[in-house]
Amino acid sequence: MKIILASANKGKIKELQNLLQNDEVIPYSDITGPFDIEETGTTFQENAVIKAQAVVDALKEKDYQEECIVISDDSGITVPVLNNEPGIYSARYSGSDASDKSNNKKLISKLKENNISKTPAFYTACLAVAYNGSIYTTHGWMHGEVIDKEIGSGGFGYDPLFIPKGFDETLGTLPVEIKKSLSHRTKALDLALKLIKSLVK
Repeated sequence: MKIILASANKGKIKELQNLLQNDEVIPYSDITGPFDIEETGTTFQENAVIKAQAVVDALKEKDYQEECIVISDDSGITVPVLNNEPGIYSARYSGSDASDKSNNKKLISKLKENNISKTPAFYTACLAVAYNGSIYTTHGWMHGEVIDKEIGSGGFGYDPLFIPKGFDETLGTLPVEIKKSLSHRTKALDLALKLIKSLVK
């Protein structure tokens, strides 16, 4: 089955391709060309559904006939002590031209403003699966702590600031296979794959 990812985030695309090695996985832009999807939802679930539906609509406009599943992901990190920031705004926390570096810099600044060097935080991932006219969603979480400095250059996003529960290293330094086993996205994807198996007979 061809899986079309409703994402332009290179880090997410690479991670999902690694998690779905037995399937043909391509970003939607390979078929439709790149276009912006406005994320107007108030939850990870709403934004994931919006992205999946936008790609489904674009494929229809292109008269794309090949059977496929569209998967979208909306995910981010939540720091309860900072009024649950950045939450659904994780990817654009530092503005419309945000980068991983600028987002991390803003989160570090917020922690330091509040004299916090380490505090509980969690990642959320919601995957939307669009197939045969319906959209389904699954969730996954990863709990741990954020710190006020970057450690490690692995992963992407806030990984250099996040220490998963049960570890004393950030996701920026932990091996890829360990991160994969802990990942909020892996947990959501495991549920999504079970769902897909029940849909595609």
